[in-house]
Amino acid sequence: MNKTMELWIREHEKDMVESLCELVKIPAVSPRDGGKGELAKAEWLTGLVGRLGLPAPERFDAPDPAAQGGVRPNLVVRIPGRTSLRTWFVSHLDVVPEGDRSLWETDPFQPFVKEGRVYGRGSNDNGQELIASLYAAAAAKQLGLTPETEIGLAFVADEELGSAYGISHLLKEKIFRRDDLVVVPDGGNDKGDFVEVAEKSVLWIQFTIEGKQVHASRPDLGNNACRAANLFSVDLDEALHKAFPESVFLFEPPCSTFEPTRRFANVANVNTIPGKETLAFDCRILPQVRLEEVESVIRDVQRAVEKRTGVKIRSENVQRAEAAPVTPTDSPVVGRIRDSIREVYGFEPRIGGVGGGTCAAHFRAEGIPAVVWAQEADTAHMPNEYAVIEHMVNEALVFAGMVKAE
Repeated sequence: MNKTMELWIREHEKDMVESLCELVKIPAVSPRDGGKGELAKAEWLTGLVGRLGLPAPERFDAPDPAAQGGVRPNLVVRIPGRTSLRTWFVSHLDVVPEGDRSLWETDPFQPFVKEGRVYGRGSNDNGQELIASLYAAAAAKQLGLTPETEIGLAFVADEELGSAYGISHLLKEKIFRRDDLVVVPDGGNDKGDFVEVAEKSVLWIQFTIEGKQVHASRPDLGNNACRAANLFSVDLDEALHKAFPESVFLFEPPCSTFEPTRRFANVANVNTIPGKETLAFDCRILPQVRLEEVESVIRDVQRAVEKRTGVKIRSENVQRAEAAPVTPTDSPVVGRIRDSIREVYGFEPRIGGVGGGTCAAHFRAEGIPAVVWAQEADTAHMPNEYAVIEHMVNEALVFAGMVKAE
């Protein structure tokens, strides 16, 4: 890494903290969650970009009548490089609601700094990385250095609820190219040693088992949906694990997982045999397994249990997302971030996959290799969310190292 950039970033730690605090003060909650959207935050951020001497952001607004100003704004800042290659850092403006305020020790949108941490909603997810990428770019610009690749900063809307107004909108606008190096700093761990290049498919499926409710003293007159649900859950669990035993050691855990999770309340008293049971499975499936194959096994078990017990079983997909293509571990973006992490931290990062899903999948689905990396405490979406200041500075150093400015 350019040593003058490293020094500049470290000298501007206080400014980074102040900028993050100002960012937290502006709620950017989706209208679908009762908020106004990202407009106020985008306008404040536009001012900060100017004060840091960076080129004025381009605005790519996605129409949304429910949001403030009728739009969901996306900002793009570009700094020319010595080559035609481009390195993108894609962070998001929106935050989740604060949830139960009684669980917060302070106002979630009044940030405060304590013991090397910035507390407040959105400080960790995703303000920390937004500020880190912004100041990495500002270091190059203010020092008069030219990066090897063009630096692209994308500050996007709607990440928390699917990215239709954010990344997907920018992809439709043809902002990105297939040879771009894309970093989505929206997931990581406290050490900063994990680079995510792959996700599993996700299938959340809910089942309703219908029998016949009767008094518990006369089970012969009914059909116990609870017993049938128990049988179905065990049979389905066993059948799925038997049908899909593959392992890919890129992932932790390396196998497909099929977990019975939610069980809804049935009857209110002990002496009634329930006529209806509802349960759910959370399935995280290796990319080489097609969801249609999993669904075929599910249907076979449904039919077998129906035939055996006489109940009716209905299924409903709560979420269904096919895995995007894996970012190759030898792709340029993986090599660059691995080298920069090694230089900043002095260790070799792990390259791997997660259970799913991150917004990097939108890029991978378009044939654009993308990586997910951050050094962050696991406080996203929690009460008393915080960002560690040292992590934010380290991230800025890693991002600066990737662009090879001279």
